[in-house]
Amino acid sequence: MKQAQIEELFPHAARNGLIRPIIGMEDPFHYRNKVVAPYVPARRSGKKRPSRAEGKCPRVLTGMYAPGTHDVIPTDACLLEHERAKAAVLAVRDLMERHGMQPYDEDKGTGFMRHAVARAGRTGELLLTLVTNGEEFPASRAFCRELVRRVPDVTTVVQSVNTRITNVILGEKERALYGPGFILDELCGLRFRISSASFYQVNAVQAEALYEAAVALTDAGPDDTVIDAYCGTGTIGLVAAARGAGRLIGVESVESAVSDARMNARHNGIAQADFICADATRWIEDCTERLAEDDHAPILLLDPPRSGTTPEFARAACAMGPKRIVYISCDPRTQARDIALLEEGGYEVRVVQPVDMFPHTHHIENIVLMVPRA
Repeated sequence: MKQAQIEELFPHAARNGLIRPIIGMEDPFHYRNKVVAPYVPARRSGKKRPSRAEGKCPRVLTGMYAPGTHDVIPTDACLLEHERAKAAVLAVRDLMERHGMQPYDEDKGTGFMRHAVARAGRTGELLLTLVTNGEEFPASRAFCRELVRRVPDVTTVVQSVNTRITNVILGEKERALYGPGFILDELCGLRFRISSASFYQVNAVQAEALYEAAVALTDAGPDDTVIDAYCGTGTIGLVAAARGAGRLIGVESVESAVSDARMNARHNGIAQADFICADATRWIEDCTERLAEDDHAPILLLDPPRSGTTPEFARAACAMGPKRIVYISCDPRTQARDIALLEEGGYEVRVVQPVDMFPHTHHIENIVLMVPRA
């Protein structure tokens, strides 16, 4: 089905045999290394469950929101979620009841524990972020000690304070309650630091397949400069640098992500990487003329958000004249729209490589290689 969707979106490439078979996952279960769980009073689930005793904490429910609502469907297991990460959020639920800790009631704005976000690394480390409706965390040391005893994979616990009435999960203030406040993960032979707010692919196995395929399509060598637009924490660009690219320039508008990218470069001993905090469109417009005058045309690697890039970015990219454009997208529909603009600017599609990043869902990750039209 996903292969057919890509063929429909890129009919010219399909007719010319440019679409490769989708890269699937050998064991497509329990791959989701990020588990997000709300905690709510039992009555918010739509089920009538009385409190355990008058004046005590009502039964805490955790699970997933029903589509289009904030009604929680209790789930103690999920075939997509990482099993130890799931165990951690369930342990928090049980400890809340034991410590008399109130779950958040979003209708009233009361209660203490809002969410837990568990992130599991392939290294075996697990980061648990507890989102609270207030800064004071009673008996936090005892809470963390018992939590780690129940789930030994938890190597660090972070409290994120969010007192706002909002659907945004994480707050703006955080502190480490246990451990260093981050974990390290391995991807494509490199190690990356993951903190509570870091963007990181939720399927590390398929992310590795995606990155290896994208970096291979750049065909970057020691004389090449790779521009990684919308670089996030630098993962794809740093893999390109580790595979032999002469220089890496990463551009990202989120300051914390740029900070993580610089740290990831240092941690992996990659000196030929520069990360710039800037809007990708404005940056490429400002640098187009200078980059076009370089002796070696750069390679453009971009992985924009689901909404895609901008027409201004596409025009500036074509004016810059990269010798290859490798466009990674989590929404092939907006990617197809942007590819049409790049084609108008003088580029043509050479390879389309879909990746099944999220098995058992309708989402598709897609890579397109473009080169100047002959």
